[in-house]
Amino acid sequence: MKVLNDILGYKGLKLYQDPDCFCFSLDSVVLANYCKIRKRDANIVEFCSGNGVVSIIMSRRTNANIVGIEIQKKLYDMANESLEYNNLTDRITFINDDIKNFVKDKDNYVDLIVCNPPYFKYDESNKINVSIEKQIARHELCINIDEICSCATKILKDNGKLCIVHRTDRFTDVYDAMKKYRIEPKRIKFIYNNEESQAEMFLIEGQKNAGTGLIIDKPLLVRNLDGSYSDEYKKLQEEIIVW
Repeated sequence: MKVLNDILGYKGLKLYQDPDCFCFSLDSVVLANYCKIRKRDANIVEFCSGNGVVSIIMSRRTNANIVGIEIQKKLYDMANESLEYNNLTDRITFINDDIKNFVKDKDNYVDLIVCNPPYFKYDESNKINVSIEKQIARHELCINIDEICSCATKILKDNGKLCIVHRTDRFTDVYDAMKKYRIEPKRIKFIYNNEESQAEMFLIEGQKNAGTGLIIDKPLLVRNLDGSYSDEYKKLQEEIIVW
């Protein structure tokens, strides 16, 4: 059932969600804040935009034109309802389409692409979520990481950037796919639940046709050992950074 929720840490922003379909989590919030948005960036595209949370948060950081691409009609409809509620229809456009179709005849015009993709490889022998909406959101049924990087390099300008959040067990898949399609990894940040946990997620930002030179950023610890949010995570939400 669809509900309207606050976006924690972002006063005044609300988002329509359906727990039976897709709900945003930490990965979406850190992706929206980690990507470098330069003052000169005019066109930003979000692949796999879901219910629109990443694009909506990014609108606090930039006046650039933002376009989100989502294949699932139900999520696309909720994203548009959220735009109406937050009065962002003049800032963000959502498109209901397959990314592989969207990038056709669109070459070299995008400054930044962000993506929170399906995390799990699809294998028909694996037990996956019953809901088709959750299957598509979480498993590589409609698009995989290789295809995401292939589509990204087609529409990115030279020196345009691709920023992805993903699970650490897919790190080499993401890194290799970016290199394969001439998107040079430039920054990586690992995400830990707390100081005693292993890294569960990572953020990676690459630049099309750029030279080598990689920065491993300070890790993000989301929680303190008592379960409360860390000062670093709270600061990440509070800082609105334009590079």
